[in-house]
Amino acid sequence: MKKLFILPACALLLVAACQNKNHQQNDGGDQRTVFFDTAGMDTTVKPGDNFFLYANGKWIKNTVIPKTETGWGSFYTLYNDNIKNLKSILEQAAKNKASKGSLEQKVGDFYASGMDSITIEKLAITPIQPLLSKIDQIKDDKELINFVSEGYKNGEGDLLGFGVEPDDKASTQNILSFSQSGINLPDRSYYLDQDDKAKKIRAEYTRYVEKLFTLSGDASNASKNASEILKLETLIAQSHSTPVELRNPQKNYHKLAVADFQKQTPNIDWKVVLTKIGASTDTVLVRQPKYYQALSTLIKSQPLAAWKSKLKLDALNRSANALTQAFRDARFNFYGKTLYGQPSQTERWKAMVNTTDDNLGELLGQLYTEQYFKPEAKKRMLELVNNLQKVYAERIQKLDWMTPETKKKALEKLNAFIKKIGYPDKWKKYDDVEISKDTYYANLQSAKKHAYKEMMDKLGKPVDKTEWMMTAPTVNAYYNPSFNEIVFPAGILQFPFFDFAADDAINYGAIGAVIGHEMTHGFDDQGRQYDAQGNLKEWWNSVDASKFKVKTDKVDSFYNKFTLLDNQHVNGSLTLGENLADLGGLNIAYDAFKLTEQGKGDKKIDGFTPDQRFFLSFAQVWRIKDRPERMSVRLKTDPHSPEMFRVNGPVYNMEAFYKAFNIPATAKMYIAPENRLGVW
Repeated sequence: MKKLFILPACALLLVAACQNKNHQQNDGGDQRTVFFDTAGMDTTVKPGDNFFLYANGKWIKNTVIPKTETGWGSFYTLYNDNIKNLKSILEQAAKNKASKGSLEQKVGDFYASGMDSITIEKLAITPIQPLLSKIDQIKDDKELINFVSEGYKNGEGDLLGFGVEPDDKASTQNILSFSQSGINLPDRSYYLDQDDKAKKIRAEYTRYVEKLFTLSGDASNASKNASEILKLETLIAQSHSTPVELRNPQKNYHKLAVADFQKQTPNIDWKVVLTKIGASTDTVLVRQPKYYQALSTLIKSQPLAAWKSKLKLDALNRSANALTQAFRDARFNFYGKTLYGQPSQTERWKAMVNTTDDNLGELLGQLYTEQYFKPEAKKRMLELVNNLQKVYAERIQKLDWMTPETKKKALEKLNAFIKKIGYPDKWKKYDDVEISKDTYYANLQSAKKHAYKEMMDKLGKPVDKTEWMMTAPTVNAYYNPSFNEIVFPAGILQFPFFDFAADDAINYGAIGAVIGHEMTHGFDDQGRQYDAQGNLKEWWNSVDASKFKVKTDKVDSFYNKFTLLDNQHVNGSLTLGENLADLGGLNIAYDAFKLTEQGKGDKKIDGFTPDQRFFLSFAQVWRIKDRPERMSVRLKTDPHSPEMFRVNGPVYNMEAFYKAFNIPATAKMYIAPENRLGVW
């Protein structure tokens, strides 16, 4: 969801260090005894010259990224450990002869159907053939729009990026929201840039499109179709907002009467569209009107044959991983190898575990949390959240740049945070989802129909703020401004983020910084525009807003100077929200740590002081090594800075870090106190 402020890049990825050798048997169970990897440090690098490399340099140098991954490190290893647990649950459920309709039967048979490659190969392209035939029958632009609208009920819609979500300016009410859509490359720049890399990717994309048409049985038209589709998607991309433009909530809020939306897009009959998608409303939220204005023009100006080819491509591309291995290979060769530099496909079982979680997440989540999430973890996590919330309140009260009037409202918002930890208090039901062991494609369609109906049933009803936007096993966390909530699924509440046996320095440097990060999202350049109730509303006075802007401009400029690969710069504007959250999160976590008994003392463990352990824990949480291709995509599209800068950015702006490692003013990364960044 565009309005969630997610913690790690691309979600899911954590440190291989200290796994087997750092466990000892204790009362019949494994207990970790070492909490960061000294062997992975590079002590030839001075902490003041590059702390990320000091903490992780040898590991970065020696680590070989597995062929089935686009990167490796902290989140990846935690994710891989976690997915093995999910596999165990699913395999057991698939073996059990659970009663029809039970959650065990549904998740077990769904997983088994995806693993039944023999049946999938036999079916070949037949599951998607009816959809391709329907596309062939489209006779004009009106039938085109009717087709793409009607398809959503069956999980087959296209071109209209819509959903039912809270109205930004009336957060208790659900509204039908339309966003830009219609392209298959990561963002508009991949169509419009004229450098050699972009041209190469477009050439490979064209070959991928040709391959899909060839596999579908239309080899004779494959080349022509691919050329037409690239031209059409390039025209669509010209109407798209950039990733930076998408970050401005006010500029992406256009609440319109349907009649007014109709005037802006005369070639799309919205009365018919709304009927087809099952929406009864006279008002819609249009986030990027330029896209729909362009779509209205393009469906008339571009050949119907080109549109039909695009619809076929989208159907094939969307379904490729549910079809034969040849389709899976084609999709991987483009998206995996070309875009992200991944040499080998992910194992099929991993893909099926993820697909099960994506489609039946709150059924699988129930089985997962029963087995792998302890109630005491939830209790301890809530204590940590409450501790950091108190520290955050104290920091707000002490701000020297904010007036009492705005401070009061900021504290109201902080104290209104909804805290969700581990798993939902009430689980969603999937009673209408039909799952069989030998019908993988049909199972996917049934799950999609359910998800669509669940979404559309919200329209016209109050917002349910108990709903979760991530599943319980997810290794991630988020802040949602419309709910004014911070959410920590069970999946992330494991080492290296959180461990019962770890000292406070480790836990506060890891999960503490994550908690502080998510809290700060409520007050970053986007989140600060939403009030305590989750409404997009100006609650700052103009003086404070101006001071905040001056401070965030400095953060923007600071991160803009970081470079990777062939001198590609971090986009400080794109990553501003995450950078603010990293800066605030680490400061808040440190202040909270200093209130603990260990934080008040100076007893060394493994040769490091409490403060040093705190910062080293933080640095190794972000120990990730990306393939160059993946990093190149991230620098264009990811709102998170690369991990080196997620570590170095915050620490070199903290006085406590300089004291902890006795860093002199001559150090390469030294920042004079008067120039250090400080917002929250």
